Amino acid sequence: MASKGAGMSFSHKSYRLTSDAEKAKVTGIVDEKLLNDYLHRIFSSPDHTSPAATSRKPLNFQNLPEHLDQLLQVDSEEEESPGQDEGRLGPSTVVLDHTGGFEGLLLVDDDLLGVIGHSNFGTIRSTTCVYKGKWVYEVLISSQGLMQIGWCTINCRFNQEEGVGDTHNSYAYDGNRVRKWNVTTTNYGKAWAAGDIVSCLIDLDDGTLSFCLNGVSLGTAFENLSRGLGMAYFPAISLSFKESVAFNFGSRPLRYPVAGYRPLQDPPRADLVRAQRLLGYFQAVLSVELDPVEGRLVEKKNSERQLQGQPTVLLTLAHIFHHFAPLLRMVYLVEAVLMNFLLGIVEAGASAKAALVVHQVLDLLWLFMEDYEVHDCLKQLMMSLLRLYRFSPIVPDLGLQIHYLRLAIAILRHQKSRKFLLSNVLFDVLRSVVFFYIKSPLRVEEAGLQELIPTTWWPHRSGREGKESKEAGEETAEERLRRRAYERGCQRLKKRIEVVEELQVQILKLLLNNKDDNGGEASRYIFLTKFRKFLQENANGRGNMPVLCPPEYMVCFLHRLISALRYYWDEYKASNPRASFSEEAYIPPQVFYNGKVDYFDLQRLGGLLSHLRKTLKDELASKANILIDPLELQAATMDDLDEDEEPAPAAAQRPMQALAMGGTLPLPRPGWLSSPTLGRASRFLSTAAVSLMTPRRPLSTLEKVKVRTLSAEQRTREDIEGGPWNEGLLLGRPPEEPEQPLTENSLLEVLDGAVMMYNLSVHQQLGKMVGVSDDVNEYAMALRDTEDKLRRCPKGRKDILAELTKSQKVFSEKLDHLSRRLAWVHATLYSQEKMLDIYWLLRVCLRTIEHGDRIGPLFAFMPEFYLSVAINSYSALKNYFGPVHSMEELPGYEETLTHLAATLAKHFADTRIIGTADIRDSLMQALASYVCYPHSLRAVERIPEEQRIAMVRNLLAPYEQRPWAQTNWILVRLWRGCGFGYRYTRLPHLLKTKPEDASLPSLQKPCPSTLLQQHMADLLRQGPDVAPSFLNSVLNQLNWAFSEFIGMIQEIQQAAERLERNFVDSRQLKVCATCFDLSVSLLRVLEMTITLVPEIFLDWARPTSEMLLRRLAQLLNQVLNRVTAERNLFDRVVTLRLPGLESVDHYPILVAVTGILVQLLVHGPASGIERATSVLLADPCFQLRSICYLLGQSEPPAPGTALPVPDRKRFSLQSYTDYISAEELAQVDRMLAHLTSASAQAAAASLPTSEEDLCPICYAHPISAVFQPCGHKSCKACIDQHLMNNKDCFFCKATIVSVEDCEKSTSATSSAA
Repeated sequence: MASKGAGMSFSHKSYRLTSDAEKAKVTGIVDEKLLNDYLHRIFSSPDHTSPAATSRKPLNFQNLPEHLDQLLQVDSEEEESPGQDEGRLGPSTVVLDHTGGFEGLLLVDDDLLGVIGHSNFGTIRSTTCVYKGKWVYEVLISSQGLMQIGWCTINCRFNQEEGVGDTHNSYAYDGNRVRKWNVTTTNYGKAWAAGDIVSCLIDLDDGTLSFCLNGVSLGTAFENLSRGLGMAYFPAISLSFKESVAFNFGSRPLRYPVAGYRPLQDPPRADLVRAQRLLGYFQAVLSVELDPVEGRLVEKKNSERQLQGQPTVLLTLAHIFHHFAPLLRMVYLVEAVLMNFLLGIVEAGASAKAALVVHQVLDLLWLFMEDYEVHDCLKQLMMSLLRLYRFSPIVPDLGLQIHYLRLAIAILRHQKSRKFLLSNVLFDVLRSVVFFYIKSPLRVEEAGLQELIPTTWWPHRSGREGKESKEAGEETAEERLRRRAYERGCQRLKKRIEVVEELQVQILKLLLNNKDDNGGEASRYIFLTKFRKFLQENANGRGNMPVLCPPEYMVCFLHRLISALRYYWDEYKASNPRASFSEEAYIPPQVFYNGKVDYFDLQRLGGLLSHLRKTLKDELASKANILIDPLELQAATMDDLDEDEEPAPAAAQRPMQALAMGGTLPLPRPGWLSSPTLGRASRFLSTAAVSLMTPRRPLSTLEKVKVRTLSAEQRTREDIEGGPWNEGLLLGRPPEEPEQPLTENSLLEVLDGAVMMYNLSVHQQLGKMVGVSDDVNEYAMALRDTEDKLRRCPKGRKDILAELTKSQKVFSEKLDHLSRRLAWVHATLYSQEKMLDIYWLLRVCLRTIEHGDRIGPLFAFMPEFYLSVAINSYSALKNYFGPVHSMEELPGYEETLTHLAATLAKHFADTRIIGTADIRDSLMQALASYVCYPHSLRAVERIPEEQRIAMVRNLLAPYEQRPWAQTNWILVRLWRGCGFGYRYTRLPHLLKTKPEDASLPSLQKPCPSTLLQQHMADLLRQGPDVAPSFLNSVLNQLNWAFSEFIGMIQEIQQAAERLERNFVDSRQLKVCATCFDLSVSLLRVLEMTITLVPEIFLDWARPTSEMLLRRLAQLLNQVLNRVTAERNLFDRVVTLRLPGLESVDHYPILVAVTGILVQLLVHGPASGIERATSVLLADPCFQLRSICYLLGQSEPPAPGTALPVPDRKRFSLQSYTDYISAEELAQVDRMLAHLTSASAQAAAASLPTSEEDLCPICYAHPISAVFQPCGHKSCKACIDQHLMNNKDCFFCKATIVSVEDCEKSTSATSSAA
């Protein structure tokens, strides 16, 4: 026993024999009389009577065991009697019947008490039934969805549609719909929420059945139950998909016992009595102190309970724990006795003193109990504590959660207990992440939010175009007072939540302690192993609910982890001046390729890890002195080949077979959503991290390190932190990286895990919780509309006034509830501190990407999620934390914006990024969003000129080589605000038809960039191939997009004209609208190009200008003819006003075409205008009527007459004077007049052409070109367009070497003859 106490707080010096004079003072050995008094004081009788000292039997350590056995004898009335089983049938240990008492598909925990629905409406009952007496069981509601909980008989038959309460002799309560069920249904009870406890009571003496919610009776639900021969009732539940509960039939103390009702499973009454008595003896030892010098007993106060390591005391405790230790392995007794005792210590004393007493208790457990006994006891203790923390109700001061966390901290402060729990319990058996979660109260009144925030307030916003939104300075005095009172209430709530958050951070600081390595591995390195496996399970288990950590837990865990991480990071900096502050943190790039950290199967920027190791092995050798082991390469290759064919482990296949057959799935460990222990579900994952051999001497520049496989459990502190001649995680440092360490290597791995956590589910959860703010805005708008109607309603219409007043009351009550809930969400998720955490992660990712970019090709080893987190965290800061907190208030905001702009500009077309298409699309979309807003666009303009030019050059690359739609959107956003009639923020045609509809789609306010436009113009002027390749690709895509659009609206029109009822597919409508929007945006890019660099089309000294101009004229005429024809297809589809096609109208596309024509025919030089006019008129599709349509006219006006007033029923640019300036309308007038005149002159000068002289391809232009060497002929327009994609002759398929003018070829032939 002495060896077991090694390392405890009891010194073995207590046992050292000394001289007689010192014996009593030093060793604590006492005389017989004092020992007798001490033992009688400790082991008083159960009824606490103290017999006279003269009559009581002398006690010593020889007769103490006999005396203790007598004290622990339980009275006959407390022993279980045979008659107590009367009224109950079945096993004494009550669980769910997973062998035959179920219907549907269910997931059942290994303790057979928790269940998750895995089918439409699965049903399961217990193994024990009752037929007489009064009985109760409890159900912990883990999710608040559709469930029916109650009782049924063995003859009840259920299916996927009918569950408990839907058949005769089955009765259920449904707190989701707030009803009771027995074939028919009626209203009953009140709504339940996750964390509530439902007590199900049945009285078979009176034939009644009732329910309680959190200990409060809901009243009698059913009467006159069928009783008699063959009638026995089983506890049962029916639950829908992914709903979960946990039953307590009596295996643990009932949370809300009801007088007169027995739990289905009898508690261990005799053992409970013994355990309570033993606990009393143990408490007496703590409260009584021996004074051997004075020869007396000294009573200690509760706050002074500290045990001295005296032999008399230790021997007394040994006798107590001889009986106590076996009892402390039982779940019921741990929760009912030990848990209550420890909580009493925490609640009664100050934090520091309570922690010392708990520490001493744990010392004694480890000293006097066998290891396996302590392990079971601690495991059950933490399971009970975790269950209490998660499912206890939210009270105003969060006192319950604070006490549970304080106890958890006190336990984890004990080094040996902490290491055992970390190694075997916290991540392996329990979901310890729950300790870092603060659940949101679904019942505002029960959480005391009405007292904390007595005054509610919500922002008044108006997003309608042309209407100013209320600013804070324009609010009324009453609104200002309400807002300030609401803000004060929010601050009170935040301070209370911060107390809980600080305790949670303390837990993580204990788990990240790396100074407790005496007697084994430090806590931090145990935590790292478990943390990495936790990340792997969540990365590989997406979609598998029992495995995944819920996102709401992950968010809180991330914030607490960042706080603890930064604490240790800056603490290391304080003692190591060469290290970096946490504000300068990043992950060195060698972590991504040296194999020390396992990234599982997560995608790298350059593709699969096995592929990168093969293709970049030379770069690894030259830059990082890393040599890939050929065996590793071969193994990786074989893994790639066998990946799809590898059979799953047999244990993993069994659940899948059960799923196919239908049935319950007993899981080896409890699942996330169901188990009251919040344990882990079944996992069939292997952890195989790749690491480097530890070099034992410094490497020369020519020596390499071979990579070998090392499992996560095999890693030691030296593998992570390094040692002499070993850099640990940072092995393989590239020359671009500094030599001085950033911080401890283990903290780098924690930081890497934090970034991965954000990518896994934190960002998704941040976006989800914004829905509360959206709900507030919607209800606020509904309340304002109702109040407006009340003011306008005639006084005589009392019926309408009554309905409106009722609606006003409902909206006000809902807003009061939502505004208080919003205060909770802001305090826990969107506070200034949480915003700074996300901002810090953003900056970490940007610095990591920047350092990774410096190492050239090895940048491809970086996991994709670093870029994803950089993009998503910026999006969260910009969209989720407002309007309470603004990103502009963050330190270094402008610098970070510029840094992110440089990252997006450089990497959206980075050839090293060849991973999944998702990351490339994300980069492109992020850049497109970035240039939409003035602040971020200015950041793009602040990046170095060389990077700006490179970005624009990549944007102007031919569209065929990449996702062109996103690229085109970027260019369009650089132009919005400069084009013809292109300054609107809402589609003008929608505002014209529905001016008061606030739900209309809106666009970001235009913010064009003249600087980037100038870069674009400069690049298009450079080189002979840049402009033609770019514009040809734009014209090709425009031709495709508009043709697709026309084809789709033809199908839509045909479907609408059929006599039978037809529904157009919403997906088809969406694709149709997208093609239209793409056509408009491509036209706008052409407008920008012509405006910035008109010579590309109008300077025919350039070899491609004429061809580009002819192609442009052809497409413009095609668009005009399709859109402007009278009662044409386009008109009919627009008139239908189908949902999903709101953006399809004349205005967007005709204004874009008009902008191009005005630039060609009005703003260009005289020679250019002449060329553009001739090409436009020469196109056979040109119709002057289409140009007249723009101004609402069917025919061109007579020369010298003013334009008539347009018909209101017809489209006309003159009807949109709010969006088109008078100057722009005047330019359209000049263009129409010019084309009218030029058209008349061309008609008068044109000569009839014989059919033989027309181009045999288009039959629109005369023959003007001859192909060499075959000699076939066509017009220049046809051959120029053909040669863009094909070099073969139209007719004979011979390769065309050159094209000559027809006149030149004819004259050459004549001279030769």
